[in-house]
Amino acid sequence: MRYRRATAAGGTYFFTVNLAEWHSDRLVRHIDELRAVIQGVKHAHPFTTLTMVVLPEHLHAIWRLPPGDADYPLRWSQIKAGFSRRMAKGERIRVHVLRRRDAEPE
Repeated sequence: MRYRRATAAGGTYFFTVNLAEWHSDRLVRHIDELRAVIQGVKHAHPFTTLTMVVLPEHLHAIWRLPPGDADYPLRWSQIKAGFSRRMAKGERIRVHVLRRRDAEPE
């Protein structure tokens, strides 16, 4: 499947990001880890968070990227990977979730 993505450099974007495990409360249980990962990504690849709502299994965010920059996929990729790495230490990821990740196109 190919996704159509907006690529307005310096644009303002709305996102909804869901956990693979829909019945999890991982985002609110590990909110400090999520914050730390987001801050680390912001330091490496600046952006402005206009607003963010974190719920147990998904979040909504509105970001503004710097002028000349439209690379929000890089930022989300690093946030997801960083958060997942922190969870891998103490949280079990279900086998069907891992299989689904392997099947997803790059």
